[in-house]
Amino acid sequence: MTDAAADVAKRDRVWFVGGGILLIVSVLVGASIGPAGPDWWRVPLELLDRLPLVSLDSGVTDPQWNIVWKIRMPRVILGALVGGMLSIAGAGYQGVFRNPLVDPYLLGAASGAGLGATIAIVVRGGALNDWPVNPVPAIAFVFAVITVMTTYVVGAAFGGSRTGATLVLAGVAVVSFTSAMQTFVLRRNLDLINEVFEWILGSLAGATWGDVRLSAPYVVICSIVLILHRRHLDVFRVGDDEAATLGVSIGRTRLVIVVAATLGTAAVVSVSGLIGFVGLVVPHVVRLVAGSRNKRVLPLSLMGGASFLVLADVPGRILESPAETPIGVVTAFLGAPFFIYLLRTRRISG
Repeated sequence: MTDAAADVAKRDRVWFVGGGILLIVSVLVGASIGPAGPDWWRVPLELLDRLPLVSLDSGVTDPQWNIVWKIRMPRVILGALVGGMLSIAGAGYQGVFRNPLVDPYLLGAASGAGLGATIAIVVRGGALNDWPVNPVPAIAFVFAVITVMTTYVVGAAFGGSRTGATLVLAGVAVVSFTSAMQTFVLRRNLDLINEVFEWILGSLAGATWGDVRLSAPYVVICSIVLILHRRHLDVFRVGDDEAATLGVSIGRTRLVIVVAATLGTAAVVSVSGLIGFVGLVVPHVVRLVAGSRNKRVLPLSLMGGASFLVLADVPGRILESPAETPIGVVTAFLGAPFFIYLLRTRRISG
C-alpha cells in the first residue's frame, strides 16, 4: 500500500469512527428525552449499569425503566433504521441516476405506499377489522414494491434499463397515476382523511420491538447490497456509455441497486409513513463534508441518516406535549430550506 493509499484509508477510518460516535450519542439523546420517565441524565447511567461488570446507582425505578425500554428505545431504534435506510437509498439513487437532487421516492415507493395505506385504512373498517395484526404496513409495503416494479417495467419497455432519464420519466408518470388513484379513494371516504394524513405525514409514535424486527432484516440486507456496489456507483458517475466500456453491465447493475434501495425504502416506509427530505439532504451533507467517493458516502449516509432522524424525532415529542408533531413535519422544516440552498448553489455553480 502506497503512502497516499494509506493516508486515504486512515481518513476513512476517522470518518467512520466519527459517524459511529455521532450515532451512539444520538441514540442516547433519543432514549433520554421524553415527556415522561426518568430525568434525562439518569438514562445513560442506567444503560451503563446494565452492562456486565458495571455497577452504578442511577436512581431509575422499574416503572421508569419500562418507559425507556418499551416505549422510547423501540422508537429510537426504529428511527435509526428508517433514517439510515432512507439516506443510503437516496445516495444509491443519486449515484445510479447521476442526479444529486433525486430521493428514494423517485420511482414511486412513496406514492405506492401511500395508496396502499389509504386502501388498507379504508378497508380496515370492514373486512380487515378483525385481523390479529395491523394490515396497513403490509399492504403499504406490497403496493410500494408493485409501484416501483411497474415503473421499471414501463421504463424498460422504452429503454429505461439502459437510460436512466427514461426510467425517471416513467416514474413521474406512475407516481402521478397512483397519486390520482389515492385522491379518488379519499374523495369517497372523507371521514378517514385525518387518519390517512397522519400516516402520510410520518410518525414513530407507537413504535414497538415488533416493528424493529419487521424492518431490520430489510435494512441490513439492502444496505449491504448497496455498499457492495459502491465502486459501480463511482463508475456510473462517468456516464452509462463510459461505464459500459469499463465492463459494467448497465442494465443489471442499475436493476440490482434500484431493487435494493426500493425494498429497503418500502420496508421502512410501511412502518413509519412517508418521511421526506432525509434521503435527499443527508447524502448531500455527507458529500459536502466528506467528499464524493461512495466508499465514504454510503456508510456515512447510513450512519448520518440514522442520527439525523433520531434527533429530529426529539422536538416532535416535546414541542406539543402531550400531543406530538409528526416527524415528517419536522424533517420538512429542516430539509426544505436546505433543498432551496442546494438549488441556489447549483444554479450559481452552473
